[in-house]
Amino acid sequence: MSVRRGDSAHTGCGPIEDLVGIGFGPANLALAIAIDDHNRRNPGSEIHAGFLERQESFGWHRGMLIEGATMQVSFLKDLVTMRDPGSRFSFLHYLQEHGRLADFINQKTFFPTRVEFHDYFAWCAAEFASRVDYGRAAVVLRPVRGGDGETEYVDVVSRAVHGPDGESVRRTRNVVLGTGLTPRLPDGVSAGPHVWHNRDLLFRAAGLADRPHRRFVVVGAGQSAAESAEYLHRTFPDAEVCAVFSRYGYSPADDSPYANRIFDPAAVDHFYDAPEDVKQALLGYHANTNYSVVDGELIEQLYRTAYQEKVQGRERLRILNTSRLTAVEDVPGGARAVIRSLATGEDVTLDCDAVILATGYRPADPGELLGDLAGECLTDGQGRLRIDRDHRVLTTGRVRAGIYLQGGGTEHTHGITSTLLSTLAVRSGEICDSLVLGRTERDVLADGGAGAGAAEAALAGAQGRA
Repeated sequence: MSVRRGDSAHTGCGPIEDLVGIGFGPANLALAIAIDDHNRRNPGSEIHAGFLERQESFGWHRGMLIEGATMQVSFLKDLVTMRDPGSRFSFLHYLQEHGRLADFINQKTFFPTRVEFHDYFAWCAAEFASRVDYGRAAVVLRPVRGGDGETEYVDVVSRAVHGPDGESVRRTRNVVLGTGLTPRLPDGVSAGPHVWHNRDLLFRAAGLADRPHRRFVVVGAGQSAAESAEYLHRTFPDAEVCAVFSRYGYSPADDSPYANRIFDPAAVDHFYDAPEDVKQALLGYHANTNYSVVDGELIEQLYRTAYQEKVQGRERLRILNTSRLTAVEDVPGGARAVIRSLATGEDVTLDCDAVILATGYRPADPGELLGDLAGECLTDGQGRLRIDRDHRVLTTGRVRAGIYLQGGGTEHTHGITSTLLSTLAVRSGEICDSLVLGRTERDVLADGGAGAGAAEAALAGAQGRA
């Protein structure tokens, strides 16, 4: 009989859990909700899950919660609605609980502010506070091998982010890596006191009371870059804001109905089953739905601002297009940026209060956590992890424990939505179903193979309830 969390049987690491999730951003929060839904519908067959999160409390891009900035995704693509429109964790239920449902409807918009959607996330996360160890960072995953040499469990080793607390270990049958993305910086550029990634914008800008240079440089051509430039221009009316990007101008995001179908759950199936050359073509065709593109209204707002400043003879918003940052260094009270024109090759040096690098993110490398398990994970011809349709990493037959990826590292198999909010609700249900199926298969094996169709029946039941 398998051991569940809370049973009397323990290991040296405490009870064996069904799942430990690493990271508790929107991706693993959606999974926690899907598991909660399963447990409420299946008393006596609960999945026992816990999570680790390095932040001290729930937070999602808090450094970019700019006043008035709106989501680029419909509120209907919240944590649950695409999977279960009747869930108590829907954005509409959140509005009702806060007495704002009618007020929101009267706005006639599908796009809430980022501040409000963050509050919705935090409202959901509060329901799972007892299942999340905040302020703890996973260090490594260690395989737990049985007498036959096969890995049935994984020990998740973690330590406190702050304080002298030593390492602790949690043993689990499955682990889900939802560690999100890490900032991407230009080659040769390091963050510093006056050189920031845009994720720290609100935190760092708040400390700029005394500024000797009265200038900001914003590097990047995407939504975050445009929002950062607009925010700094509005917040510091005595400062010049220089927007630096290699394009001739900001490019609008394609949010037309047919292009948006690339974010549909069904598109994940189509992408997963497609040949590699088709996958690459699709990513190229539809990059302008998400990468280095800006909301059309914001583009027009910035253009109007720049034009009116020309009329008034005081140009504070400077667009340094077809240009790139070639060097940056700290100087007293700020930074010195070297900008090269791609058209003429000429350099211009700008002393500024800060350089903001809105240069995007990259998936966290799961190999940093996998440790000895990395050698058991299968890869493709390009060295990328092979991921099954249910988001489980394919491994050698020596590993029975489940390793799942979400929120990064699966774009090559599951498409452009892998790091976005659009399919969180459906994806979390797929992972939950996979956990149910895996547990049933283990129980069948424990019973000597009796009831060979039980696993399929369990999965069909789980999908029918979703």
